[in-house]
Amino acid sequence: METINGGNIAKGIYIMYKGAPHFVTKAEYMAPGKGTPIMRVKMKNVQSGAATEFTFKTNESVEVADVDKKEMQYLYRDGDELVFMDQKTFDQASVPLDLVGEQAGFLMADMKCWVLWYNEKAIGISLPPHVNMKVLDAPEAIAGNRVNAPKRLVKLETGVEVLAPLFIKTGDSITIDTTTGEYLSRVVE
Repeated sequence: METINGGNIAKGIYIMYKGAPHFVTKAEYMAPGKGTPIMRVKMKNVQSGAATEFTFKTNESVEVADVDKKEMQYLYRDGDELVFMDQKTFDQASVPLDLVGEQAGFLMADMKCWVLWYNEKAIGISLPPHVNMKVLDAPEAIAGNRVNAPKRLVKLETGVEVLAPLFIKTGDSITIDTTTGEYLSRVVE
């Protein structure tokens, strides 16, 4: 198994903690006045979905979880699970919705993404960095609200709401960053 120093832990990687794979949701470096620097890590157990926090010393060895990736096509949502299909073998795999989190709102039918596997079990997904989505509902801009590039909530085709500039109208297509959920640009067709 591969190991890294505690100081190299970053958001988005998988590490082993107490014998189980964990997905790092937040990693914060801290250097106190005395003593060794530390990394405060928030992580989620990919088997149980339980969230936990732990403080690693930056010189401590941390085992990286052996996670494999396979490109698959998103099919549909089945209750609390998302169903994906391997386009070569037509095998289907289900990923628990609680392990995907907010990224599920950016999944559209027939979208290709990477399904993450640990010990032959699907444990999560990795979306493309940007997706183009159609705006279903954009409330009218209020007159006079023009200071400092104002934004408003718009509803996208999957039901997700994001902040977008006032010039975005219902029916426009926009590009969204899947990691932060932020508006990037309007799609010119």
